[in-house]
Amino acid sequence: MTSVDGPASQPHPPAGGVDAPPQQWPAATDAGATAHAGPAAPVGQVPPYPPSPYPPSPYPVAEPDRLTRFVIGLYERSPRWVVPLAALGCVAAGIGYTLISDPTRSAPDAAPSCLLKLTTGLDCPGCGGTRALWYVLHADLPAAARHHFLFVFALPFLAYLFVAWAGRQAFGWRLPELRISSRTIGVFLAAWGAFTVLRNLPWAPFTSLYV
Repeated sequence: MTSVDGPASQPHPPAGGVDAPPQQWPAATDAGATAHAGPAAPVGQVPPYPPSPYPPSPYPVAEPDRLTRFVIGLYERSPRWVVPLAALGCVAAGIGYTLISDPTRSAPDAAPSCLLKLTTGLDCPGCGGTRALWYVLHADLPAAARHHFLFVFALPFLAYLFVAWAGRQAFGWRLPELRISSRTIGVFLAAWGAFTVLRNLPWAPFTSLYV
């Protein structure tokens, strides 16, 4: 049953007229009117979230300890180029150690530094990586690939990711983003596992991969 002015379910304005604040209007009675029950958010602002239907957690929120607060505060006060510079320092330290130690000239009967190779005699997934880096730094790519082919293959991608990240953090560069999907990472890890198995097989030509 409807009246002349509209549907019977339409709420009537309060005594103050149509100019009264929206919160004084009667509550909506059906699901279709719930969107008009409260005042609309101003243009450009996100409307407030409704209250959570879940009860509050009975466990107290852990307060950060003194060391965590110190590190967070130091990070917030530091210039944006500090973190990339620290990462670059770690990379430079690794390269410097490789150049100084010269892992390609170790004695033939020297004990390996890899725990897996020391105990089992098998090459681990990273065996040969330091020597491969040494050969890359000396522009001998065939010798580097001979010691760890997958490391040499992944090195340009890792270098570009580092440069893009450090440039964005320190200088605001916007280099083209290198998108690496989860499937690509899975394929690379599977190839790395297969390479680790093949390089330990005692038959030719796989024996040429043993380092």
